Amino acid sequence: MKIAFTMASGRGDTDELLLELASRLTSFGWRLGGIVQINTERSYDGPCDMDVKVLPEGPVLRISQNLGQNSRGCRLDAGALEASVGLAEAELAKGIDCLIINKFGKQEAEGRGFRDVIAKALADDIPVLVGLNHLNQEAFEAYTAGLAVQLDGNLAALESWFLEHSSDLKCA
Repeated sequence: MKIAFTMASGRGDTDELLLELASRLTSFGWRLGGIVQINTERSYDGPCDMDVKVLPEGPVLRISQNLGQNSRGCRLDAGALEASVGLAEAELAKGIDCLIINKFGKQEAEGRGFRDVIAKALADDIPVLVGLNHLNQEAFEAYTAGLAVQLDGNLAALESWFLEHSSDLKCA
């Protein structure tokens, strides 16, 4: 099974790392699918806005809701996330070299989100790289039966894993 995950140390670092990896791999001609997250800090009203870019070329969808500064509820716009799932699934059907998912998050831990897209890619022998946080690590390990490989949170480690698991693929 060609699945790996990474957890960078700082807030938003995994998002930036996967965005940079996707940009580099695309510039080398690889066909990517999935999503990467772009966080935009706000000078007002609380935490950052969360957008995802559907790989390879968009669109960019806002997946966070502005619930107000004192809100304690989940800011995820589940409908927007599911829209990105559908778009990523359509790219997967066109044929890709690697699936990158910004995060195996709460939606995936609860059986929704990108779980089916990940399973389809793995069934098609497509390498899958997932961002992960400690909150959902147990659910991810159960989902992958412990077969996912943990990669260091740096670009060189991710590129090396991708190239090792994509050696039988041809560049577009």
